[in-house]
Amino acid sequence: MSNQTSVTEFLLLGFSDVRDLQILHFFFFLVIYLAALMGNLLIISAIALDHHLHTPMYFFLGNLSFLDICYISVTVPKSMANSLNNNRLISFSGCVAQLYFGITFAFAEVTLLTAMAYDRYVAICHPLRYRVIMTRGACVQMAAGSWVSSSIYSVLHTANTFRLTFCGSNVVDQFFCDIPQLLKLACTDTSANEVVVIAVSALVGLFFFISIFLSYIHIFSAVLRIPSSQGRYKAFSTCVPHLLVFSLFISTGIYTYLRPGSAASSYQGILAAVLYTVVSPIINPLIYSLRNKEIKEALGKILSKMFFTKNIFTS
Repeated sequence: MSNQTSVTEFLLLGFSDVRDLQILHFFFFLVIYLAALMGNLLIISAIALDHHLHTPMYFFLGNLSFLDICYISVTVPKSMANSLNNNRLISFSGCVAQLYFGITFAFAEVTLLTAMAYDRYVAICHPLRYRVIMTRGACVQMAAGSWVSSSIYSVLHTANTFRLTFCGSNVVDQFFCDIPQLLKLACTDTSANEVVVIAVSALVGLFFFISIFLSYIHIFSAVLRIPSSQGRYKAFSTCVPHLLVFSLFISTGIYTYLRPGSAASSYQGILAAVLYTVVSPIINPLIYSLRNKEIKEALGKILSKMFFTKNIFTS
């Protein structure tokens, strides 16, 4: 092993070696990326500009939209650039950064979705105490705690991965740097790393799953006791989209990190990675905006003001 050269760069997975398909992949990801940016920026703008949306629920939704922009920006632009330039290279430091920020934003998304579930639980199960419990300070603390805990969690996983020696193959069997694929490239024994990844991912995933599951048991039992059908519909309409987003994100993430190492190169794994790194950030604004009357009204006001201002300047 002393005769082998340490890896200084990695080769990411290309979706195709055919030039026309590479260009097609670039434009496909470009459309998705721009749509995710536009959708999430519109939600952030609507929440920031409409004072009626300055509530805990929309505070967390605005944070989620900002987080989705950060998360999709970790993987998609690099994959687009590689396809456009017909170049699969990523530097060692770039791979470290991609892994760190990818884990940070993924973990932050799960913790933020859990905070949103708690917010809905308090709003529906303890409506009279909602303003007392979900104060501005409490919301800021939960959001800040989400970012801080995510950074610490990511540092531990990133340091544990890159303390290994990489001196053989540098071909990452994924379109971004991720732990399961990097462990396959290490020259040293990775059994301890695999145990840590599986154990920590299982414990963390189980904790968040149980937290949200218990929250929604209380939520749905309280909703079913609401006498009016309109009230039940309004409560369900704010909770079901959140549950769908969480289910998609956590299920694909668990599938990726809890599979045996021999299955790490399967196309199912690549599809799962696309779902939680690319699809999730674009469907979040669609789910929350299309099913939320207040968001649609706020977006309508913004667009009408923009159109009105444009007409004044053009006339």
